[in-house]
Amino acid sequence: MDLRLPGSRWLRPRRIAAAAAVVVVLAGAGTWSAVASDDAPAVRRADRVMSVGDGVRIDTSYFTAGPGGRRPAVLLGHGFGRSKEDVREQAEDLARDGYAVLTWSARGFGKSTGKIGLNDPEGEVADVSRLIDWLADRPEVRLDKDGDPRVGMAGGSYGGAIALLGAGYDDRVDAIAPAITYFDLADALFPNGVFKKLWTGLFVNSGGGCDRFRTELCAMYERVAESGVPDAEARALLEARSPSAVADHINVPTLLVQGQSDSLFPLGQADAAAQAIRANGAPVDVDWIAGGHDGGDMETDRVEERVRTWFDRYLKGDESADTGPAFRVTRTGGVDSTDGRAVLNGASADTYPGLSDGGRSIPLTGRQEQRFDNPAGANPPALSTLPGLGGSGGLAQLSSLGVGISLDFPGQYARFESAPVRRDLWITGSPAVTVHVKSTGEDAVLFGKVYDVGPDGRQQVLPSQLVAPFRVEGAGSGKDVTLTLPAVDHEVPKGHRLRLVLASTDLGYASPAAPATYTVSLKSGLTVPTAPGISTAAAPLPAWVVWLPAAGALIALALLLTGRRRTTAPAPDPELAEVPLQITDLSKRYARSADRYAVQNLSFRVEKGQVLGLLGPNGAGKTTTLRMLMGLIRPDGGEIRVFGHAIRPGAPVLSRVGAFVEGAGFLPHLSGRENLELYWRATGRPPEDAHLDEALRIAGLGDALARAVRTYSQGMRQRLAIAQAMLGLPDLLILDEPTNGLDPPQIREMREVMIRYAAGGRTVIVSSHLLSEVEQSCTHLVVMDRGRLVQAGPVHEIVGSGDTLLVGTVTPVEEPVAEKIAALPGVASADRTDEGLLVRLDADGTAAGLVAELVRLEVPVASVGPHRRLEDAFLTLIGGSA
Repeated sequence: MDLRLPGSRWLRPRRIAAAAAVVVVLAGAGTWSAVASDDAPAVRRADRVMSVGDGVRIDTSYFTAGPGGRRPAVLLGHGFGRSKEDVREQAEDLARDGYAVLTWSARGFGKSTGKIGLNDPEGEVADVSRLIDWLADRPEVRLDKDGDPRVGMAGGSYGGAIALLGAGYDDRVDAIAPAITYFDLADALFPNGVFKKLWTGLFVNSGGGCDRFRTELCAMYERVAESGVPDAEARALLEARSPSAVADHINVPTLLVQGQSDSLFPLGQADAAAQAIRANGAPVDVDWIAGGHDGGDMETDRVEERVRTWFDRYLKGDESADTGPAFRVTRTGGVDSTDGRAVLNGASADTYPGLSDGGRSIPLTGRQEQRFDNPAGANPPALSTLPGLGGSGGLAQLSSLGVGISLDFPGQYARFESAPVRRDLWITGSPAVTVHVKSTGEDAVLFGKVYDVGPDGRQQVLPSQLVAPFRVEGAGSGKDVTLTLPAVDHEVPKGHRLRLVLASTDLGYASPAAPATYTVSLKSGLTVPTAPGISTAAAPLPAWVVWLPAAGALIALALLLTGRRRTTAPAPDPELAEVPLQITDLSKRYARSADRYAVQNLSFRVEKGQVLGLLGPNGAGKTTTLRMLMGLIRPDGGEIRVFGHAIRPGAPVLSRVGAFVEGAGFLPHLSGRENLELYWRATGRPPEDAHLDEALRIAGLGDALARAVRTYSQGMRQRLAIAQAMLGLPDLLILDEPTNGLDPPQIREMREVMIRYAAGGRTVIVSSHLLSEVEQSCTHLVVMDRGRLVQAGPVHEIVGSGDTLLVGTVTPVEEPVAEKIAALPGVASADRTDEGLLVRLDADGTAAGLVAELVRLEVPVASVGPHRRLEDAFLTLIGGSA
């Protein structure tokens, strides 16, 4: 192995004679376009469909920018279930940075044809070598020698795996930057011999169904899904498609980015890749990000910048490029009160510590032997994480903020605890423990997890929501086993305990259907890795550090003198005990601004039984107001009281508030009812408090509750989400744009849901941009503009003025008569309605003159009153702000 100057190629034997492969660019398939961005160089894009043999066609896009001349190339892969379009922006950015970038849709995705082979060496991996052949013929691409372009590979998840495989099979790949991906797919989907059923099912579903896969893969999935037990043939099939199969041939500079919030491809996958590639003599950096397949913050901008500098160093040969530390981990440091987002901090080390560095043994206590059951059908299952329910926050992100949402059923687990830790303990890596396991059956399947338990013993947090499954074969006669638990980066505060739980079930995995009793006893303490070489990243010190200590002392003194007043919650106001909401002089400044307000001096009151519409143009402060109302961010001034209690983050009175904001995530394979039951169990509140049937009756889903959510229309999903917000029948229900994406019949149904809910004496606050719907469903309105209150009151008072009159008639008005009225002096228009006539007067018209003319025309007038649409009133109130 010969390491040349930084940026030079790593030489090794070829795995595929890729230069001999033939790629046919289909005639007429290429199209060119230019993409401009501010003052940056315009990006040139060429789309081509390439035939790679056996009737398979691969859809590609090629990006370049700037002046002519040769440059390194980058192959950019996409995630599973996606296409080349999902990496277009990153490709354009890399092109502007001086790379020739080729993206493609893998077989079976986007416009590419062929069956999905899960990165089959003879399918998707061979396609990569053909794409490199094509790059070698491009005049813009730098060559190391004839037929050998300077090329790197990057991508996330499925695209990350193909980067690793490309480097293992084709020696022309010079550097790689795979993210949140697998090293051993068999180990990822069948960890320790246990079938990861929910994630595997979602995997197949996102690929378009079993028939979209190669025949042998479909047969394997159906066989394992039916039996619940992965067999040797299934394992061998996935191992052959894994980077681990060519681990000894991956010897290029590698940046491994892996997600802490990831139960599909956890940190252990990147660890195995790092150990193998480093053993081959190649440089490897490891970066643990806050996000992953389970949600959280993917840190996209930071990661893409690090990928760019990695390629600058190892493809361009730029020795000055700062590729970052050998190991970096993102740590969550609470919530930013200005925007409600998790605060992310970086910590790093000069060397990658692995998953067992700095092991510390922590004694555990518990009954010498603990017996628990695997119930028939492994039901009900314990809950750790919910695959597919990520989003930008994610359940694992909640656990990093100290919110516990896991669930274990009594009689289905053993529990062992440590004493309170005497000082803050930071776990970085995989804890381990040795136990003795005995089963009344032949095998035992256990799910190991380590909780962080608060001082009161009730609050428990499962770090990153991760659990490790174990199949213990031959447990009938008893067996000692060492369990390696999930790798995490988690701080256990002083005074907290560690709780080891070994459960018999977990929602995400297949457990034996046959009932059995397990007996477990401890054989060792809990070994916890601490990675002592990691330190928090230091920021450059600005000039004001000279006077910072003195200023800090003054600030600390001020906080000391005022702390009790600042942190003590105001006492409940008994006079407001029956008032759902009163907002008084509420203000919130924009971040880093002393005089610009998102909300300023806002005051209004909401009573029981009201459906209140919160209206205003974009930037009016509606969302900020709702977030303060839900306790997500703190106001800078004023107060919010719900039933007399002041709102603070985590205030107990928030249990009386239900909220539907930006939609809800549901498990598609479960029924509507099962999704709601699972959600309620995760809250930890008693089942009888859910009032599930009553919430469902109000939502009006009927028989659809028994069907899988994947069969639901958008309107049904919205109503299910509303039902979820209604669980527990909160006295105050907050709905943010509940009709988004619904058609008119579905909007009408949603309107009826809100009205029915308030009819029981409860209160609904709805923010919506559909003014006609607000007019029909709301009893009261609050109109905001530029953070201030414009008007508040009953709908009829706000709407009921202007130059439009509603004429009620005893019998319907015929069209010829309506035309005569429209032609009268002082009348601008007259339209028939179900109630009679809607007449708009011009500048010369008066109500008295109109009535006189109607009598003359023998129109059977029953009533005359002012009328205008809410839209007219709204535009009048806010002027030109809309």
